[in-house]
Amino acid sequence: MDKTYYELQLKINPSMEDLISEIFFENFDCEGVILAEETYKDLEMVNTTEGTLRIFLKNDESFEDMQYDIENVLDLYREEFKSRGLTPFELGSWEFKLEEKQTEDWSQKWKEKWDVTHVTDKIAVVPDWIEYKPKENEVVIKLEPGCAFGTGTHQTTQLCMKALEKYMKKGDKVADLGMGSGILSILAKKLGASYVYGCDTDETVIEVAKENAKKNGEKCEFELGSADIIKEKFDFVVANILHFVLAEIMGDLKNIMKDGAYLSLSGILDEKKQMVLDAIKRENLTIIEEIHQDQWVSYITKK
Repeated sequence: MDKTYYELQLKINPSMEDLISEIFFENFDCEGVILAEETYKDLEMVNTTEGTLRIFLKNDESFEDMQYDIENVLDLYREEFKSRGLTPFELGSWEFKLEEKQTEDWSQKWKEKWDVTHVTDKIAVVPDWIEYKPKENEVVIKLEPGCAFGTGTHQTTQLCMKALEKYMKKGDKVADLGMGSGILSILAKKLGASYVYGCDTDETVIEVAKENAKKNGEKCEFELGSADIIKEKFDFVVANILHFVLAEIMGDLKNIMKDGAYLSLSGILDEKKQMVLDAIKRENLTIIEEIHQDQWVSYITKK
């Protein structure tokens, strides 16, 4: 085992947590990610948040080389996001500090952050190492936090989980777009879905999702791709993706829905919801419910 590791502390807008985490899983030997979030009011009295993303990286190159690589990768992606219309406020400052730290007690420190997440009265997400006795009729999903995106603690994931619990029927065929860790696919199976298909544009999460499904004793089909590659039609579609991506692929999402199917849309900051609402209207989908959690909004629509 390496005697040291690198801890990167990166200032971000918490809404970008999953996307920026994905950058580091794709481009570095990343061990895990934790978000520390602080709520405050700015001078214009607007509720907002800033967060520090703590990113844990293997020590497989010199400190100077690691710092250089991080600067280059962040510069590249920041310009890409700005070209897609995201503002500096929406991204956060991306100021960072890199430190080399000793590895001893690493696993214990990592585990101290996590506890059981009670998403609803009937759904709990439990870290692997915690012994947990479920309540009667409670659905429990076992995951190792930090290994991929979608640990059940983020508001956007929880909004989708609540939608699945409320609107998905036993026997439904379910599609999970941008499935990350596979948590929503696993939940769909545990809630009685007859078949679950998940896809993601990040190839690094496919095996992670398969392992998580196996760990939970559920069978789901996972592959690399997005809605435009899917030929089947589904009773329930869930898409937990950034607002501008949802707007771009809304037509593809509609195409994989059966008549009368439900679509759960999440990953939408409240101030960016109009872009998604316009896309919903463009595709003639009917909004059944609008759900809020903190600064996030989710829509349940029907074809």
